[in-house]
Amino acid sequence: MKKLFIKTYGCQMNFYDSDHMSNLLKDHGYKTSEQIEQADLVILNTCHIRDKAAEKMYSDLGRIKKIYESNNLTKPIIAVAGCVAQAEGKEITKRSPWVDLVVGPQAYTDLPKLLKKINNYPKKREINLKFPEIPKFDFLNFDKKVSKVSDYVTIQEGCDKFCSFCVVPYTRGPEYSRSRKSILEEIKIMAQNGVKEIILLGQNVNAWKDDSNESKTYNLGSLIEDIAKIDDILSIRYTTSHPLDMDLDLIKAHKNIKKLMPYLHLPIQSGSDNILKKMNRKHTSNEYLKIIELVRKYCENIAISSDFIVGHPGETHEDHKKTLDIINEVEFASSYSFMYSSRPGTKSSELDEIVDENEKKIRLLEIQNSLNRHQLIFNKNMENLDFPILITNKNKNNQFLGRSPYNQTVYVNEENLPVKKSSEKIIGSMLNVKIIKSNQNSLLGNFTNNV
Repeated sequence: MKKLFIKTYGCQMNFYDSDHMSNLLKDHGYKTSEQIEQADLVILNTCHIRDKAAEKMYSDLGRIKKIYESNNLTKPIIAVAGCVAQAEGKEITKRSPWVDLVVGPQAYTDLPKLLKKINNYPKKREINLKFPEIPKFDFLNFDKKVSKVSDYVTIQEGCDKFCSFCVVPYTRGPEYSRSRKSILEEIKIMAQNGVKEIILLGQNVNAWKDDSNESKTYNLGSLIEDIAKIDDILSIRYTTSHPLDMDLDLIKAHKNIKKLMPYLHLPIQSGSDNILKKMNRKHTSNEYLKIIELVRKYCENIAISSDFIVGHPGETHEDHKKTLDIINEVEFASSYSFMYSSRPGTKSSELDEIVDENEKKIRLLEIQNSLNRHQLIFNKNMENLDFPILITNKNKNNQFLGRSPYNQTVYVNEENLPVKKSSEKIIGSMLNVKIIKSNQNSLLGNFTNNV
């Protein structure tokens, strides 16, 4: 078989896509390899969210070219996929003419057909950035995907919100929801293959809906209810949600569905209504707080996390202070925070009132110090508590790994192994763990009274 090397950048959705690219190409003679030097096909599956994403890709393409030239190796087919491919298009083959193939995140199911064209004489470059009429999920073979104990399922892609700082509507297209039937079919196959935890993915995952049934429109809450009925699935999570799509059914699901973990990632981005308006977020800080209040009413122990962009054009010291205020009011269990960086083609990139880079760094540090303080307090409150933990892996220190219901990484000591459970059978089991120590980003625990 030919050798395939894939490097994946960015979000979980890209890792999901990379898994399916590997799966798709198996039927066409490609076997995944960890050694780029052995590859007949190299795919860079790119992400456009982070700062200088395109430049990092071009830098990697330069390093790949050097690997083959310096070692006198036959050049493989080199492909760029994902969101940077969609955003940069022909610019990629112009700046890096050794790239053979550019394919967008909605068109990678055409890879076998495109590779065949490239291999035909005379060889030529191929670029496919189309948004196909037939959804890519209809072409995926879920039976052959290698499954993990905890695994991702993309249920929704694209975005109609058009936040002024974000490229997703341009790189992933408009909001699209997979059919309930397709999602449940994939998850049932995953469960048969040993998956115990499902993490539902979407750019706006809680915007998912299926209205193909005339008698009922299915939303995310009802989909989770259906997934919970699959016996072998023990845990359900979802990410990333938008405040505008937090409906009551989903909120109630956190109270009524035991398999749904008490964790919600709900980005606000800023605590200032002035900046939220500039960001085109379409909600106020007070409306966000009311959603949090309602969520906690139905599930009082839920962990809330968020995203923050610091130094958006026009952000003043007063705006910054309001963000700090909302962090202290909500007391987030964890969060991600970044300095604003301009994305070509977005509305924010056209704004004046640019915040000084040094000022952005100062504000980011203040935001992160506040977030870290609340996260450490939240983690400290986990000590001496018992949780059912799905054990997903084992590290080189002979500790078992899993995630708490609140999404913290949990390291579990090998001693006190459960009775009647060999070390090999621990992975994939949901077992009680007592937390004995908390850190900034993780918890340490011991197995307790499992049989």
